Amino acid sequence: MSHAMPTATSPAQAGKTLFFFEKPSAMRQLQRFFRSPRTVCVAAEGHLLAADEPGAIREEWKAWRFDALPIALDRIPVACGQNRSGQSHAPKLAAIGRALEGVERVIIATDPGREGSMIAWEVLEHLGYRGRVDRLRLGALDEVSIRRAFAALAREADSGERDYAAYLEALCRQYEDWHLGLNGTRAMSLRLRPPAFREPWRFGGVQTPTLAILADLEERIRTFVPRDFFRIALPVATESGGALTLWHAPKDRIFERAEAEAIRAAASGWAGALGVVQKDVRRTPPKLFSKDTLARACAKRFGWDPQVTARHAQDLYDQGLLSYPRTESAHLPEGQARDAAAVIAALAGASAELAAHAPAPEALVVRRGQKGHYVKDPGEHHAIVPLRKAPAPGALAPDARRLWELVARSFLAAHLPDGVDARTTVSAEVATPFGPKRFSVTGSVVKVPGWRALYGAEADEDAEAVPGKAKPDDEPRAGRLPPVRDGEAARAEAAEIETARTEPPRRITRGELPVVMGRLIDQVEDAALKRALENPANPTEPKGLGTAATRDAVLPKLIKSHYVALLKGKDPAIEVTEVGLAFLAAVRKVFPAYGDPVGRAVFEANLAEIGRAGSREEAARRAEAFRRATRARLDALIAAVAGSERLALDPAAGPASPAGRPPTDAMVAFATALAARKGVPLPRGLARDAGVCRLFLNTHAGPRGAVPAGAPRAPSPAMLRFAASLAREKGLAALPPEVEGDFGACRAFLDAHADKGAPPAATRKRAPGRKAPPRKASSGKASSGKRAGARRRAPEQPRA
Repeated sequence: MSHAMPTATSPAQAGKTLFFFEKPSAMRQLQRFFRSPRTVCVAAEGHLLAADEPGAIREEWKAWRFDALPIALDRIPVACGQNRSGQSHAPKLAAIGRALEGVERVIIATDPGREGSMIAWEVLEHLGYRGRVDRLRLGALDEVSIRRAFAALAREADSGERDYAAYLEALCRQYEDWHLGLNGTRAMSLRLRPPAFREPWRFGGVQTPTLAILADLEERIRTFVPRDFFRIALPVATESGGALTLWHAPKDRIFERAEAEAIRAAASGWAGALGVVQKDVRRTPPKLFSKDTLARACAKRFGWDPQVTARHAQDLYDQGLLSYPRTESAHLPEGQARDAAAVIAALAGASAELAAHAPAPEALVVRRGQKGHYVKDPGEHHAIVPLRKAPAPGALAPDARRLWELVARSFLAAHLPDGVDARTTVSAEVATPFGPKRFSVTGSVVKVPGWRALYGAEADEDAEAVPGKAKPDDEPRAGRLPPVRDGEAARAEAAEIETARTEPPRRITRGELPVVMGRLIDQVEDAALKRALENPANPTEPKGLGTAATRDAVLPKLIKSHYVALLKGKDPAIEVTEVGLAFLAAVRKVFPAYGDPVGRAVFEANLAEIGRAGSREEAARRAEAFRRATRARLDALIAAVAGSERLALDPAAGPASPAGRPPTDAMVAFATALAARKGVPLPRGLARDAGVCRLFLNTHAGPRGAVPAGAPRAPSPAMLRFAASLAREKGLAALPPEVEGDFGACRAFLDAHADKGAPPAATRKRAPGRKAPPRKASSGKASSGKRAGARRRAPEQPRA
């Protein structure tokens, strides 16, 4: 298919037009719709430039020295980056430079959003391009969406100017992340980190307040004291021969046994009229998916990490099957309501299950307003929805198909009728020493399934439970109520007390964390803080931490820093470690603003104003003011750290090793010998976790290679491993203690028990001419794709 696009190939242009794409897949999607000898297309494949490491900028910044801080620059130098395979992007940059020759207009067609803008603008500035720039905003890669994007481009003469403001906002986020990560990590590690802790204490503008949310919840869980509370059951018999049980279970729980006993005694002999209220309760479909709520749904249903969900959603977007996935919004623009019938027809053609529930076009339900699905302004990007293009049978991998069907089902449900429940509540008023008390029970039956027919039993799942909160008390319900008339007489012969126990808050799970970061307003109780987090311009998107594109990268950083650990489960809960609690306590003691999630969310909302500037000049002024403020905050942070004392940390609270890796036999043997010699207990978990064992050795044996004056030299791990194997061969129950802790004794043991023809493993030499085995390539390279957390994080810090 080939169509001329006047906006891209106008004959009035003296030079060429270059389309700048983010990925070749998107480029191929658009090339189906235009062909012209005056049009050039290039694809970046993610960020082509990378921020320089401090040591590459100045030699004196390579070493970790507190007197060199703060390290501050007006602009962070960039250099040619590398792809996932370690290959330089230099050839691609050179090819784009050649393609720009003779170009008078560049149309940026990268993914919508700040990072997409940055991918193109940083290359254009690096290569010195000074021509006209416009922005093509592609909310989806199907034909209808592409044509609409070109129509919008023709109407927006200043699209490039406004996109440059988004680029400057992304630059400012990178500027703060680089400076805070670099200076904060070095300062905290050099001055506040306990001596026994060898890993850097990594610091970040978003990850530190996110840790604060988790740590505050952890403290509430750990300090929670369960209490018994009481509910009173009242079995009654009705005049017509029915039997049911009413409950007194007030929201203000009864904690005093004597009070519950008095109410029970008063209710035991109750007789009177029952009140019956019957009403229809409408149940509307759930909201459409944003990036964070989609990640939560996939974690709950499939056990996926949010980054896995993001990868599948991005692949479906690149194929033109889903709309842009990195969105904060759960709404659609009102104008797209006219597309619903065509999209649902496409869904029905791709899935027999969806086709069975698809209504006729005239029967579609369109819900408008903030409580519906269509609004006047859904924000920068609308909700994630399927498109007219649907996948052919067998065209998608199973996981990608599951994700597409989840989004498709959500879209179809949004256009189906409400469900209706017939709800009956039976109640009685009982006189007690504390005044009249209400006893009640509720029963519901499905009157009209509506959209719930599409979900079956899943429709009743509590998907909207607030993460980090205790599960609310269930309203007293009965599966089936007998026929009861309003005012019917009834009598009770006895009442019983049921004891329940309060539960602590639930830990936030891996899949819930992005939702918590985006909806911080749900985590605070203080009315003033809630007001501070409100967003009057878009009430459905309150101020939060990070952006939809970067939130998934925060948890892996916290885990890598040993601040948090994942528990077991399909969607594992997040537990804050002792190290994480100690680190956050140090941050709040030294510089409380960096441990304040609400303050950070307000700060980020102000930062976003750079991207909303009406002109390039205004955006540049705001960006420069932000850089000056960042440097001032750095000065204050370093000054505060300089005047603080180093923290003490129990070695048993050290970091767990990755995936719970156990220590070697030699490490355990050496730790056991040290504990016996120094008269100290072994920490819990030492024999199971290499991190705990290593921290114990670091604390009591000193840094590796350092031998205190007068202390015996410790044998190497290789020597201990060989000695342990010899002991097993010789039938010895255990190594002598002196062998485990003294180099000379260990050497003597090896000489006495090793076969003379086979030198000890610790002293074997490599045969002449034999090459050392190749070192395993590191797998820690950041993806060259568009992930702000991977590409724009603070420089990788060496062990201090």
